[in-house]
Amino acid sequence: MRKPLPLQSRIFSYGAIFVSLVAIIIGISFYFTMTQGIEQQIGNRALNIANITAERPDVIEGFKQLNPAEVLQPIAESVRLKTNAEYVVIGNTEGIRYSHPIPQRIGKKMVGDDNERALLYGETYISEATGTLGAALRGKTPIRNEQGDIIGIISVGFLKENISTIFFQYVDNIALIVLVAIVLGILGSGILARTIKKQLFNLEPAEIASLFTERNALIESVREGIIMVDANGIITTVNAAAYHALSLNEHIQLIGKNIHDIIPNSQLPTILETGERQLDRPMKIRGKKTIVNRIPILVGNEIVGAVSSFRLQSDIDQLATELSQVKRYTEALRAQTHEYSNFLHTISGLVQLNSYDEVIDLIHAETAEHQSLIQFITKRLQDPFLGGIVIGFFNRARELKIKFQLDEDSMLEKLPVHLEKNHFISIIGNLVTNAFEAVESIPIEQRTVRIFILDNGKEIVIEIEDSGIGISEEVLPTLFKKKVSTKFEKDRGYGLMKVAENLEDLGGSITLEKGDLGGALFILSIPKGE
Repeated sequence: MRKPLPLQSRIFSYGAIFVSLVAIIIGISFYFTMTQGIEQQIGNRALNIANITAERPDVIEGFKQLNPAEVLQPIAESVRLKTNAEYVVIGNTEGIRYSHPIPQRIGKKMVGDDNERALLYGETYISEATGTLGAALRGKTPIRNEQGDIIGIISVGFLKENISTIFFQYVDNIALIVLVAIVLGILGSGILARTIKKQLFNLEPAEIASLFTERNALIESVREGIIMVDANGIITTVNAAAYHALSLNEHIQLIGKNIHDIIPNSQLPTILETGERQLDRPMKIRGKKTIVNRIPILVGNEIVGAVSSFRLQSDIDQLATELSQVKRYTEALRAQTHEYSNFLHTISGLVQLNSYDEVIDLIHAETAEHQSLIQFITKRLQDPFLGGIVIGFFNRARELKIKFQLDEDSMLEKLPVHLEKNHFISIIGNLVTNAFEAVESIPIEQRTVRIFILDNGKEIVIEIEDSGIGISEEVLPTLFKKKVSTKFEKDRGYGLMKVAENLEDLGGSITLEKGDLGGALFILSIPKGE
């Protein structure tokens, strides 16, 4: 039969292979996640360029000219050069080009068959199609005149070929990270294998299994009664000789019972307290004279149990020989227990790998009739995360027939990098949702919710106010605690608790006042310091 590999070699091989596979899988996953994120980001960029260009007055005015291409071609080329887009194509409702990076193609029909949603339904969207310049990600939006009628379409594209070039720029970095992880994993596997082997006294698995077999055989083969207890005095091991010495039927279950219930005058609890060894002590067990040895089981300096071996006085001559065997076995068992504990702790922390899962939150474009709203919000809240959630709440407020106001004095360019954006989203989301619920029960014409966000340089101030009935003073002391809510439904009361937790993480504070609208006014202050 083929001889198995040594334990150290197996641990090293399995660890190295496992770490290498995990590193490669993570590297590949990270690459595909990154490429998808970049594609989404570029698609968003194309869509934003299209939206902004479609709103330009000179673009709309250009459609009124006798020869729109003369006006629109310079505008489109200027936008293309400033944004590094592959092309900015403007067309009429028939899909006839008024602009193109290749002037000879002006006047010809747009290619790709993906204009229908914009021209017929007025949608703004990202598409992937093949045009005259090749496969590309396109941002498409309709162009509307002052009356809101669709007069044309604008398409901003980035070639897939150029996007792929961006992807490959990151391959070397990802490969280097994976390679470093594999090397570190191999080194760690080698150290781990050597450490485990050393802690197991250089024993192989077959040798360890043999020791367990020998342990059971040893306990049953000795003619002394053996009882082991843990640190609580609970019997963990008992052999057949002990049953015989105790005059008990072997079918009676002793393991799991307290030693005092079996041997009331046992001194094992004393051993557990003092840690002293008691050797060759005379003792009567159920009327029989015995010679007892009691030894604590130690792991390091900690007493984890005790073992008692005893034999009838008539067998004292043979007892001396067999007792020495039990002593050696007890010490071996203690050592094995200690090393196995270390082994399990080592395995539990085998290898920790850092995975970079980056989730990119996308801003969903609004329909063309809400462009003025988007322009105002993006001007006042230039951070895409905050702008996105405010736009979302405008839509939600419209469904609920609530007047949702973004204070015209609001101004925030960008959230500091060190402040967790998800916390801001959670805070504003919970407070605005609560404000919506607070005004649902009042007449429609009185439903108003106001939000104010300002970066004053030192801190970010957020105010959220509603025209509801306010919050009762009785619940104020416990308002930000779990399961405390002003609603009567089940499973409520988590929102404000989450707000308080996120504010604590951001180092901010919150106060509650009565607002000018008549309801609750939450004022949050979040410092911008590192």
